Amino acid sequence: MYFFDTYAIMALMEKNPNYDIFKDIKIIACVMNIGEIYNIILREKSKNAADEWFSNISFELLEITPEIIVKAVYFKHLNKKKNISSTDAVGYILSLKHNLKFLTGDRQFENLPNVEFVK
Repeated sequence: MYFFDTYAIMALMEKNPNYDIFKDIKIIACVMNIGEIYNIILREKSKNAADEWFSNISFELLEITPEIIVKAVYFKHLNKKKNISSTDAVGYILSLKHNLKFLTGDRQFENLPNVEFVK
C-alpha cells in the first residue's frame, strides 16, 4: 500500500503513463495534499474546476496529530538542504507511521528509505 503525495496524485490526474500501475489503487493521503491540489487546480484552471474536483474526491485521509507535526518538523530540519515542503514532510512521516510506501516523483525523496520514486 502507498501514501500518495501531491506529485503522485497529480501524475495520476494528468494520466502520466509511469503511474498507470497505481491507477486502480486506493489513494491514501492527508488533508494537506487536498489543499495543495485544490490550490494547483485553482491557479491553473478555475475555482469551479477546483470545487468540482473537491466534490468528487474519494481519498482515504490519514489523521495528522501533534506528534506527526513535531516529527515532520524535525524531519524537515534534518533535511533542510533538500528544501522539503511541510506537506511532503507530514506525508512522509505519516507513511512511516502507517507502514506505507511514500509514492512520489519529487527528487528530494529519490534516495530516501521507504520511498517509491516514480518520475
